[in-house]
Amino acid sequence: MKRVITYGTFDLLHYGHIELLKRAKALGDYLVVALSTDEFNWESKQKKAYFPYEKRKALLEAIRYVDLVIPEKAWDQKVNDIKLYQIDTFVMGDDWKGQFDFVADETDADVIYLPRTPEISTTKIKKDLKF
Repeated sequence: MKRVITYGTFDLLHYGHIELLKRAKALGDYLVVALSTDEFNWESKQKKAYFPYEKRKALLEAIRYVDLVIPEKAWDQKVNDIKLYQIDTFVMGDDWKGQFDFVADETDADVIYLPRTPEISTTKIKKDLKF
């Protein structure tokens, strides 16, 4: 079984998120999503999600492409997650291109940066709605 992992906040879930998850799942048989906790978002990213962690987790678990949701509590947990969950492919949006290349050096996982859906983002939604 080929296992894939991706990371994110997945706030204000939209079709760009669904496309990313669909393309990530197409790279393997089992998709793990590491979902940023509220504490991690605030302490490390200085951002507050509209929906709390448990609600975002429930939304992700309802998506057919997602097999498992785990908490992302720290930037440096990626290598451990890849080893723990026996991950073959690490996937991120291409806005992170190059940021996680070290993962390939420290694990046996491939690192793939997928193109974002250009016309949509959570930031754009929040701006349009004046959040």
